[in-house]
Amino acid sequence: MPLRVTFVAAARSAPLLAERFDDDRPLDRSGWDEVQRAAGELLPLAGAELRYCSPTPRSRATGDVLGYTPLVQPALRDCDMGRWRGLTLGEAMAREPAAVDAWLADPRATPHGGESLLAFISRVGGWLDTRPAQDGGRIVAVAEPGVVRAALVYALKAPPASYWNIDVRPLSTTTVTGRAGRWNLRFDGVSAQPSRA
Repeated sequence: MPLRVTFVAAARSAPLLAERFDDDRPLDRSGWDEVQRAAGELLPLAGAELRYCSPTPRSRATGDVLGYTPLVQPALRDCDMGRWRGLTLGEAMAREPAAVDAWLADPRATPHGGESLLAFISRVGGWLDTRPAQDGGRIVAVAEPGVVRAALVYALKAPPASYWNIDVRPLSTTTVTGRAGRWNLRFDGVSAQPSRA
């Protein structure tokens, strides 16, 4: 049986346009409320054999509120944004427009002095590839949306630039199945029943 890894995107700690690079802020009140509302759907994932989370306060809190008691995984930290840490994209663009353009255009670029997009995707993919896979098993990992995007790009062997085209909403789930070097995206939805005429 293949290994099944379900990523749960951490609840939000700020409005989307106020999100900051390497954001270490805890969940705000609306984030806590979002987790409470989604708990009914996400609680069954607590039955996974292994439960992990990103080291950010909001990822840990999301996992704890959902009853996962996740183990913190440093490899699941968000992209190291160097001197842009704590800035919004708009603030970084206002300070260093050419550097932001270079970073967005080239997955190997590190104008901020941190980690390149390619290195980030490779780090997250390396974590995914080293998960234990004895006769299948289920893993749940609560992570920042950027980490989930990086995992998907890696799992699908997609070009790094596709990272910018993946939208991961807070508390959404994404599942990949397989084993090291061979991953498949799995959609878990309710299938439509044929209509009776």
